[in-house]
Amino acid sequence: MVKLGKFVMVMASAAIFAGVAIAQQDPGVQTASRGTGASIIGSDDPNGFTSFFNDGLGRFQEVETVSVGANVGLGPRFNSNSCSSCHAQPAVGGTGPATNPQFTFTTKSDGIVSGPIAAGNTVPTFITATGPTREARFPFFFTSSGTVNTSAPNGGVEDLFTVAGRSDRGSCTSLAQPPFAEALDLNNVIFRIPTPTFGLGLVENLDDSTLLANQKTNLAAGASLGISGSFNRNGNDGTITRFGWKAQNKSLHIFAGEAYNVEMGITNELFNNERPLPEEEQASGLVASCLNLSGTGYPEDTSNPNSSPNSAVLDDVSAFANFMRFLAPPAPGTVILNGTAVPAATISAGQAIFSQIGCNVCHNPTLGPTQVSNFVPALSEQTFHPYSDFEIHDLGTGLADNVSQGNAGGDQFRTAPLWGLGQRIFLDFDGRDLSVPASIQNHSSPGSEANDVITNYNNLNATEKQELIDFLRSL
Repeated sequence: MVKLGKFVMVMASAAIFAGVAIAQQDPGVQTASRGTGASIIGSDDPNGFTSFFNDGLGRFQEVETVSVGANVGLGPRFNSNSCSSCHAQPAVGGTGPATNPQFTFTTKSDGIVSGPIAAGNTVPTFITATGPTREARFPFFFTSSGTVNTSAPNGGVEDLFTVAGRSDRGSCTSLAQPPFAEALDLNNVIFRIPTPTFGLGLVENLDDSTLLANQKTNLAAGASLGISGSFNRNGNDGTITRFGWKAQNKSLHIFAGEAYNVEMGITNELFNNERPLPEEEQASGLVASCLNLSGTGYPEDTSNPNSSPNSAVLDDVSAFANFMRFLAPPAPGTVILNGTAVPAATISAGQAIFSQIGCNVCHNPTLGPTQVSNFVPALSEQTFHPYSDFEIHDLGTGLADNVSQGNAGGDQFRTAPLWGLGQRIFLDFDGRDLSVPASIQNHSSPGSEANDVITNYNNLNATEKQELIDFLRSL
């Protein structure tokens, strides 16, 4: 069944579930520093990768332009003009911040070229000042008459802005935004928010045998709960992919290269062609007047063999990958509820309940150890605690987005790692929730593998539910 009305249904169910959870209080976003954003490398760095981490951190925050200044190649379509504008909470490398930078792109200058970042554009209504940083996708293509063609899957990113109104736009003076208003009216748009990147070097360094052995354990534990799960896989070598909301990307290098091309429109050594919108790709591609706007040729991001120091020789995508690779995992911490620290005994009780009701069958506390690392000792043979199995699971009609990526279907998502949850503002893949209780309830809908677990949660008494929520905010 096509789920074009899912957004109305989800919002209605969220309102109902808010009443169910009224006895519980989400401690909310924990503001105390937990050391998030630091490097995992430490002092044991025999290969000198600390300089690569620091260089990548700097580049991650650089503002990109179309054709003026040191960092050119932005557009012709884009969602943002720097990595850190989307990955900022609670530190550089995280997820979307409380104040959405996209909301000001049509009025605020980047300080490098004259005029606003997205001059001549209209801010889509789903981008708000205090809402989540988002990318948009149309699950289906439109017909020539403007209706939704449910027989023609789309699913590609529809970039929010174009460079056509910027002072550094060059010859690209006419390029329309996607029809967001029409898509909203027809319930043919879904959203994704930025995934946090802390600790991903450890995830990248898990060998497939460890993941497969872990899957066998999960299948046995989940049999009575209706939980199965599978892996998304790389189309080239068949190995397990693990990055992105649907585990669609194989490595941090590919993850970075795709984002540079899709989110900022910057061609690179992994994705070296300009990216049209999906509907443009179906027709004739980008108009010639919007090609090679940087004037540098393709790809716009390349390695820099004549530069120094050593780290400067890398292309941006490699620098981004190294920055993410060497980010330390988020650390758990104290939970403050109504101005008072939650007792450690309460957190421990919540952790026990987490396993008791079956949350741990998908959100595995640990999977390790990692492989021996050829980068730094801190990534070698490490047992870590992501609270994810990195499998894809059916989450039912309530969360389905009708977008397939690799082996992941329209209602399947990678188990979101819960580490760092204590400092996240927007929850679920599209940022629809601000509270942990609401996010828990949204795991339950027809066809969801989580239904029995949510039933177990709903059967807890009020104290037990509060203990579980407190534990989750401690992560």
